[in-house]
Amino acid sequence: MSTEPEPDALERLTQVARGQRRALTALARSEGLLPEDAVDCVQEGLCTLLDLTQTGGLDPGADPAAVLATIVRNVARNRRRRHFRARPHNDFGPNEPADEQLVLQEDLVARAEDHVRLRACVSELCEIQRAVVTLRMLEECDGEDVALALGISKGHVAVLLHRAKRALKACMTP
Repeated sequence: MSTEPEPDALERLTQVARGQRRALTALARSEGLLPEDAVDCVQEGLCTLLDLTQTGGLDPGADPAAVLATIVRNVARNRRRRHFRARPHNDFGPNEPADEQLVLQEDLVARAEDHVRLRACVSELCEIQRAVVTLRMLEECDGEDVALALGISKGHVAVLLHRAKRALKACMTP
């Protein structure tokens, strides 16, 4: 069984997340979370749904939007139970007009979706390219340190990074 999502499954999840972002954020807010916490909650829900999809834990007949809403609701409730930032429940629904915070939330949710998609794309890279991307771009090591850590030349690190960036760009472009 493959641990990587099918391109169609990833695209469906992206469409569900983008179509439901306002409702999901409002759902998390209705559970008493602050805007930033609501966005984190939605992102955690997206990651959980992606993991379920990758591991085959999601029933093929299940509605991804309903599953995602359930996950977000449970994550929000658990955060409140653990007293991350307990706030009184607010009457905040998906049909209310967007204010500045909601627009900011939508931008943050879109960035979270891109992050999940990028994570899936990075997992598709070969092992050495993943290592180079992790060290150079995420841990911000310089080329010489990466070359020493991986036992390859600095020029080969540059080539691998270039190829990885090209592959990631192709993967991220719909």
